[in-house]
Amino acid sequence: MIRITNQEIVDLHISPSTCVDWVREAFIMKSECQLPAKVSVHPIGNDFFTTMPCLLPISYGRFGAKVVSRIVGRTPALKSDMTLYDSRTGELLALIECDWITAMRTGAVATLAIKTLRNTHALEYAFVGLGSTARATLTCLLNSCEDEHLNIRLYRYKDQAEKIVEEYNHYANASFRIVDSMEELVRDADVVVSCITDASGLLVEDEKLFKPGVLVVPVHTRGFQNCDTTFDKVYADDTDHVKGFKYFSQFREFHQIEEVLKGFDKGRTDDTERILSYNIGLGLHDVLYASRIFDMIKK
Repeated sequence: MIRITNQEIVDLHISPSTCVDWVREAFIMKSECQLPAKVSVHPIGNDFFTTMPCLLPISYGRFGAKVVSRIVGRTPALKSDMTLYDSRTGELLALIECDWITAMRTGAVATLAIKTLRNTHALEYAFVGLGSTARATLTCLLNSCEDEHLNIRLYRYKDQAEKIVEEYNHYANASFRIVDSMEELVRDADVVVSCITDASGLLVEDEKLFKPGVLVVPVHTRGFQNCDTTFDKVYADDTDHVKGFKYFSQFREFHQIEEVLKGFDKGRTDDTERILSYNIGLGLHDVLYASRIFDMIKK
């Protein structure tokens, strides 16, 4: 058994395009995997420990279980680790720090959802919650849209927006603007991405502020319940992620994103549909990433 640290993974210099490719590969083989629903426990308030197991298809020969936790006051608040096994022998192969994996697979999933479900003329992109998940999403998105120019609005919080503008100013395909209200953030935006990890209420009280054709991606699922019953379509990584939502039975139309990637569902059918995409990533993505990284480290 080996231990793989976050820094060792960073030092592999895995490209954002590879991250998106791995996510797509995982969605395509999802029906061949054993993917039990994640289980969460809550020590206090909105803190949590969530266990995410997945058995990959026999041709991969890998099983993994990731534990992700959020603890208020810890830096960073979100952390995760995984045990990776050879599913044919039962051997414990590695204990893996998963902070990079969690961020980059989440950013890659959000990017894949955006590119799959956005309207055909999307220009205005809005981001709220500007931590590691937002950075991973921006990195994957900007590298996946090298031939496009994206106008990106950032919701001001402390000095995070200014830091992102400075960090990403080398991207020629992006222009940044910092705003101070949620109304200014979402009005006329084509894509709205929320990467906040905690919300006690609605982020946008008036859902009519969301324009026809908008795609809303609440990465951590919080703050957009008023869109559940009013948007034309809702997509998710997995039905089990959302079937416990208060308004699940009132979704106008619901599909899993793998159905679109496999051609079983058409996804967006016109540029006026308002679409909600609850794509936060699966244990499947984590285990596939970990398996690929383990093989790279061993080599």
